[in-house]
Amino acid sequence: MSSIEQPRPPLPPFTRESAIEKVRLAEDGWNSRDPQRVSLAYTLDTQWRNRAEFAHNREEAKGFLTRKWAKELEYRLIKELWAFTDNRIAVRYAYEWHDDSGNWFRSYGNENWEFDEHGLMANRFACINDMPIKESDRKFHWPLGRRPDDHPGLSALGL
Repeated sequence: MSSIEQPRPPLPPFTRESAIEKVRLAEDGWNSRDPQRVSLAYTLDTQWRNRAEFAHNREEAKGFLTRKWAKELEYRLIKELWAFTDNRIAVRYAYEWHDDSGNWFRSYGNENWEFDEHGLMANRFACINDMPIKESDRKFHWPLGRRPDDHPGLSALGL
């Protein structure tokens, strides 16, 4: 394993507790909005489907993330474990953001993840829908960055 591919605990096979931890770590990473940091959670040959865009390696995934966070401003994300097996996790999530014209959206989605033995994500398949919302309908109000531990999750918010 090269220095680029350091293990990313928790490692498979997942338990309920380690799957929940892995989901929260992924949420924290994405809430950093740091494409370099986030990209290190994926294998060098990671395969993604995100809406109509496909990434075939870590560098393409990093490019996707760079474009995403340049467009989706004030991005705040909550992920929740849906199901898991030995090396796979399914999540549901919602995130809020606005475009450069000040239009707010809540994006809902599901992701299926598959991990290698080092805890790096090898496959990520995402389905996402965007719903325009009024700024007054926002539910995610924490300062940019990691969601505070006492902030409600999706189920508690009725999402």
